Amino acid sequence: MEYINIIVKAIFIENMIFAYFLGMCSYLAVSKTVKTGVGLGAAVIFVLGITVPVNYLLENYVLKEGALSWLGPQFAEMDLSFLSFIMFIAIIASMVQLVEMAVEKFAPALYSSLGIFLPLIAVNCSILGGALFMQERQYANIGEATAFGIGSGIGWFLAIVAIAAIREKIRYSSVPAPLRGLGITFIITGLMGIAFMSFMGIEL
Repeated sequence: MEYINIIVKAIFIENMIFAYFLGMCSYLAVSKTVKTGVGLGAAVIFVLGITVPVNYLLENYVLKEGALSWLGPQFAEMDLSFLSFIMFIAIIASMVQLVEMAVEKFAPALYSSLGIFLPLIAVNCSILGGALFMQERQYANIGEATAFGIGSGIGWFLAIVAIAAIREKIRYSSVPAPLRGLGITFIITGLMGIAFMSFMGIEL
């Protein structure tokens, strides 16, 4: 039940896009069509679902103070937490490279559509944000960390697919010239963020 609570909270209440506005560059650039939105959203789910638990293990068994005590009593006071940023980013970059190679091999058309924004997942704020939120919230076990990573990825996926579907529809709408393109997209994103605030009243 706790895992479900973490997933629901990550998707709706603490949505990476609508609550924290993390990962906006990829969100705005790749959400022109539903197809590319689905592709990038699925890649983000995979990367968050893998990197958050891996970084959890890295944090708890290597980096934080006393984490290396399993190597022996002489390592009990060692603190490598100053390496957190570098190590988290290294894990993220490795996973993104894996995703990029898989998409290029099995879905070359999608790879061409996503262009430079697929490798840019490595510097996507929402991916690093997931690792840092995991670190800050001190989840009790790797299962909770994994639930948070997957939930955050699903939340980002829903956000980009929703805005992509709306952007496809508004092409046929009479949008004032100064607001066409990113202007109306920012307004819609803000309205969707306000709508998602209604989930904050959910008791979990």
